[in-house]
Amino acid sequence: MTEGAPKISIKGFRDGLLVTMGDGAPWEEAEQALLAAIGERADFFRGARVALDVGSRPLKAAQLGKLRDRLSDLEVTLWAVLSDSPKTQETARALGLEIELGRPRPGRVVRPIQPHPEGEEALLVRRTLRSGMRVAFDGHVVILGHVHPGAEVIAGGSIIVWGRLRGVAHAGAQGDRDAVVCALDLSPTQLRIADLIATAPPERGSPVPEMAVVRDGQVVAEPWTAR
Repeated sequence: MTEGAPKISIKGFRDGLLVTMGDGAPWEEAEQALLAAIGERADFFRGARVALDVGSRPLKAAQLGKLRDRLSDLEVTLWAVLSDSPKTQETARALGLEIELGRPRPGRVVRPIQPHPEGEEALLVRRTLRSGMRVAFDGHVVILGHVHPGAEVIAGGSIIVWGRLRGVAHAGAQGDRDAVVCALDLSPTQLRIADLIATAPPERGSPVPEMAVVRDGQVVAEPWTAR
C-alpha cells in the first residue's frame, strides 16, 4: 500500500474477520484501499465473513450496497457494519446488516432446538435469504425461496433450494460426501460438500435445475431430474 493511503486493519474473531477503516480518508479512497487489500490476499479472504468498522462516516444505502456487492463478487460476505454515525447505522439496518458484534437479531440464525439424527430430519425455510442471513442445521435444509449473494446455508445433510442459489452453500458439513446441493438456478458464490470445494462453473445460458454431487473426489454439477 502506498504512503498516505487509507490504513486498513484486519483482525480475526469468533464470528469471522473485523476490518477497521480509519476516519482520515474519504469513503471512496477507503473503499478502494479495502478492495485492494482483499485482492492482494484473495485466498485468505475467500469465503470469509466480514464485520466492517467504518468509523463515523455517514454512508448511504447505495454506498454500502455497492460495497456489499463488490465483496460478494470476491466471495466475501459482509454481515455487519459498525459505525458511530446514526445515519450509517440506519442504512445498515435497512440492508439487513448487523450493527453490533455478538448480538444477532432474532430470526436471523435458524438452528435446531435439539440435535437430530443426520439424514433423518430436515429444516424447512419458507423465505428468501438475503445478504447477511445464515441458516445452520444438523440435517437437511430445504429453502422455498432464493439465496442471495452474501447469505449462507450450512447443512449436515443435503441442501435443496426451490429458487436461485447465489450465496454460500456447505452441505455435508460434518464430513458426509454423499450429501448433495440442488437448486433451480445453481450459481453459488461458493459451494462445498464435506471437505471439498467446487470450482467455478463455466459461462452458460439460461439457468436449468442442477444438482451438485461428489464424483471421483470432485464436486460436479449434473442436471436435477427425477430418478
